[in-house]
Amino acid sequence: MPWPAPADFVHGEPLPPPTAWDRPGLVMFFNLECAGCVSRGIPFLKRLHAEHGDRAHLMALHTSRGHRPLPREDVEPTLVKFAREFARLPFPVALDVSGDLARAWETEGTPHWLAFAPGGELLRSVYGSQENAQTRLQYLLEEQAGGG
Repeated sequence: MPWPAPADFVHGEPLPPPTAWDRPGLVMFFNLECAGCVSRGIPFLKRLHAEHGDRAHLMALHTSRGHRPLPREDVEPTLVKFAREFARLPFPVALDVSGDLARAWETEGTPHWLAFAPGGELLRSVYGSQENAQTRLQYLLEEQAGGG
């Protein structure tokens, strides 16, 4: 499956595709114009990083799928400022300007979560940021990463 190129990581260190992962991971497709992403998804991913960051790969992937398609030069500076200064994100953030990555992974909108086992097996694909979605992802990550 397609994965962001190293140059598409705009914050943090580029993360290799899940097939190269030695531990489980969670990817959140999001958009800064998505209220649920910013108010629930990002804080949830930060909490997961605090609890499991040393035992799991976590990243956010900003996508235009389902949102206004904007050129990279309009999106990247705002996204970088959000990640570095506003949210102070402790995990990598990549950019899917065209929305092609989100389409390839068959996301339903934003936020959409992909949970991977070590080695890249897709364990779960979850749309939304409500409590039910968060609970399912939390349990899955705890089961895969251990600890909690």
